[in-house]
Parts: sequence; C-alpha cells; structure tokens
Amino acid sequence: MFSPSRKLTRFVAAGAASLAVAGGGIAIASSGSSSSSSSAASGTTNAAVAKVVPFHRGEPTEAKVVGHVPTSYKAGTGTVITGTAANKAKAAAVAAYPGGTVNRVVLLSNGEYNVHMIAVNWPHHVFVNSEFKVVGAE
Repeated sequence: MFSPSRKLTRFVAAGAASLAVAGGGIAIASSGSSSSSSSAASGTTNAAVAKVVPFHRGEPTEAKVVGHVPTSYKAGTGTVITGTAANKAKAAAVAAYPGGTVNRVVLLSNGEYNVHMIAVNWPHHVFVNSEFKVVGAE
C-alpha cells in the first residue's frame, strides 16, 4: 500500500515528465521553421519555392524527384555535419521547401549537401550544391 506522500511524489514526477516531453516537442517543431526568410541569402527566389507534402498518418507518400539528385547519392552515405555550412544548407532547403523540419545535414562525397527533412511526406531529401543553392529534391 502506498502512503499519501508516495502518491504525491509519483504524481509530481509524472507531471514533470509530461512537461519535459511537451517542451521537447515544441523545441523540435520550432527548430526547422526559423530560416524561411533567408531566400535572398541562399540564392533561391520566390518562383523557386516549392510546396512540401505534409505528413498525415495513413496517407500514402508522394514519391517524386525534382531537379538534380547527385548520381553518387546513396541513402545512408556521407558525413553528418554541423556549423556554418550546415546552417547555410539548411536555410537554403527551408527557403525552397517551407513547412518541413530539418533534422540533419549530410555532406556528400561530391561536395554537395543532403538536407534531411522530417514531418513531411515529401521531400525527405533536399540537395544543395556547394554554393548553397537548392538543386534537387526527392
């Protein structure tokens, strides 16, 4: 049998855990939407802005390829990067495909970047060249 103070401790712990999960979800949701105003810096124009296909549970994924996908690209290859180059690649991808959330930037062997987007059915991969211009998506 639990004492009243033990029940209170469990209740407080459960509430704190719920707040931590909610706070983490808010941080993740807002992390990919802050750079949509940087299209001028990334070399994209409003005419080049495409629409993401939002994720809806139970709906099929729209599969399409737009633009140039590096011929040497293979899922799972490359080096995950952070820093200035990653931030510039992320800004270019989000400017071209607003509404997605970037979870990583990968430097490919040919010097281009694969910006991996989540929370969308399409695109999951936005390819950015070494001049930080979006060249393709899949």
